[in-house]
Amino acid sequence: MNDNLRRRLLRRKRVLLQRIDKKKGKTHTPMIRPLRAKYELAEKVEAVSCGGIGMVMQLVEQLGLRKHINQSAPVFKLHAPYDEADHVLNIALNLLAGGTCLEHLEHRRTDEAYLDALGAERIPDPTTAGDFCRRFDGFKLLLLMQGINVARKKVWKQQSDAFFEQATIEADGTMVETCGEKKEGIGINYKGQWGYHPLVVTLAETNELLYLANRSGNRPSGEGSSFYFDRAIELCRNAGFRKILLRGDTDFSSTQHLDRWDAQDVRFVFGYDANKTLTAIADSLDESAWNPLRRQKKTSENPRAKRPNYKEEIVVENGYENKKLRAESYAEFPYQPGNCKRPYRMVAVRKDIDVTSGQQFLFSTEKYFFYISNEPKEEKQSRELIGDGNNRCDQENTISQLKASHALTAPLDSLESNWAYMLIASLAWTLKLWSGMMVRVKGNPGQRKTRKRLRDRVIKMEFSTFLTSLIQIPAQVIRSSRQLKLRILTYRLGVENLFTLSDHIAMPLRT
Repeated sequence: MNDNLRRRLLRRKRVLLQRIDKKKGKTHTPMIRPLRAKYELAEKVEAVSCGGIGMVMQLVEQLGLRKHINQSAPVFKLHAPYDEADHVLNIALNLLAGGTCLEHLEHRRTDEAYLDALGAERIPDPTTAGDFCRRFDGFKLLLLMQGINVARKKVWKQQSDAFFEQATIEADGTMVETCGEKKEGIGINYKGQWGYHPLVVTLAETNELLYLANRSGNRPSGEGSSFYFDRAIELCRNAGFRKILLRGDTDFSSTQHLDRWDAQDVRFVFGYDANKTLTAIADSLDESAWNPLRRQKKTSENPRAKRPNYKEEIVVENGYENKKLRAESYAEFPYQPGNCKRPYRMVAVRKDIDVTSGQQFLFSTEKYFFYISNEPKEEKQSRELIGDGNNRCDQENTISQLKASHALTAPLDSLESNWAYMLIASLAWTLKLWSGMMVRVKGNPGQRKTRKRLRDRVIKMEFSTFLTSLIQIPAQVIRSSRQLKLRILTYRLGVENLFTLSDHIAMPLRT
């Protein structure tokens, strides 16, 4: 960002802050007053509402993503005229431009300014995009994921050495509901929901989607997870991560694979079913083996006063059965699953629960939760293993953001075509994360602090917030034979972040 641009941004920011100052100009006149609007059609000026899309296209070009997509999964014999990358990027960019479904591609392809912003003569229509997804099978989709991961490793190479300390790979299943009756491969789960049950494998440190596999709606969460765990382990190990940790709930304990992963020096923390054997062992432990478990409370710089629990009041008032957690404790013992040749650490969490009805105490009960791990005791204590197991719940936020970005939907007619759509659409979420990860944390202490704050903010930002603050910014499109210029037409707080991201993406890549 040159000095002239920086001065202009500061001037516009100062004017805006004066305008939104609450202490200035207190009057009783209405703040929002409708004016008479008159529409005109510009002759030569083109503009888009998603000016930040240029930064995304810059990222695609810098990483060579087009080349990796075309090389990884060739599904066309001839390009007439679109190639594989045209289709993949078309679907992903539609979501980044504010679309929510395949039908919105029709708005994109008939928007002259949008086409110019992408540097495109034309883009596929919704029907052609759906036909493209139907060309894939499971093997070709795996190749496509591997191709995207080639570009992912380029992003990882731009990170600091501390980034490669540990890769935490998490897996979980989620339900993608559909009301369609003629979608091949759908199933009904135990909740009575119809749809698909995709497996989602992510990297906890960055919330990146590493692998995705679509399955029928009635399949177990952990089905096929070991195959994708192995692919993710290989990916992270080749990228240079020094330690790899696998996490998952009770459906992912995969006891038949634990010895193999342990021999490969892969660490794991999995939830484990509270079966009769483990419950009996926990019940037989001496009381001195149990230690009180105190959860760390989240602290805030500006804590708010606690509000009344209205749900609790209704439960008590109506005399419903209510379960209250009284205390928690934990213990550890060695345990060898039937499919394993050696014992592992088993950490038990005991929850003491009081059951009441209204204000009347009924009885007390206990509930156990178990975690199996091969982490050495000298590196991680039992409480830390429990924390690792609980931190896996943050993956639920990643899955919810994939749904909020409209990536986990089923608009097509078969299991594999919907799998292809989910995978391709999830690239929108991945590009959002990569744009933040490309910020280089370097310079003087003040610059490093500011850049790290921006990097972390973009990575943790919700998808809708990312679109609103960094993508959906009105911009004039000025296209010549040699370059494309996007001129921002308005100023809002945070616009300078778009310029910063663009500058860092344009920097030469570390190889």
